[in-house]
Amino acid sequence: MSLNYIKNVYEGCVKPPTVIGQFHTLFFGSVRMFFLGVLGFAVYGNEALHFSCDPDKREINLFCYNQFRPITPQVFWALQLVIVLVPGAIFHLYAACKSINQECILQKPIYTVIYILSVLLRISLEVIAFWLQIHLFGFQVKPLYLCDAGSLGKKFTVIKCMVPEHFEKTIFLIAMYTFTVITVILCVAEVFEIIFRRFCFLIRQ
Repeated sequence: MSLNYIKNVYEGCVKPPTVIGQFHTLFFGSVRMFFLGVLGFAVYGNEALHFSCDPDKREINLFCYNQFRPITPQVFWALQLVIVLVPGAIFHLYAACKSINQECILQKPIYTVIYILSVLLRISLEVIAFWLQIHLFGFQVKPLYLCDAGSLGKKFTVIKCMVPEHFEKTIFLIAMYTFTVITVILCVAEVFEIIFRRFCFLIRQ
């Protein structure tokens, strides 16, 4: 592998062709991932251990927690970040292999269209993740969860469970929703910016 190829990969992957795209990369790569990796672990790291029900028995706690959390928020958001990164990563890798620089993306229609499609796909994935997050977690974590434990064959079919640190989790949910909305806005703005710069390029010709 030559040094030029490594340089092309670096330039293609690190520097999007628009100012908003570069800001989106910084926002996405630093703020959002830091928030999830550090604060997310602090808020959700020991949730399963502190989740307790009445009666407080291990098998009941585990059963109700799995019902309460079909998928843990950390796993969901980590998958969201990885999946949303895929369209841009594929385009930038292709651009690096073909030695396509920023100016080529803005000047050649085929590259402009492909890049815009990758951004639109990123927006679609963010919107789908936003909808799934609402479906899975809602907008508020309540302090009390009513668990349907009928399949356990216990005396009570509905068991009350206490959700630890529910207020912190609600704040974190709102923050993650906010990050998704900001990311979508940045992606939409990036599409308009690249169209505008493409239009300016055609005028100058």
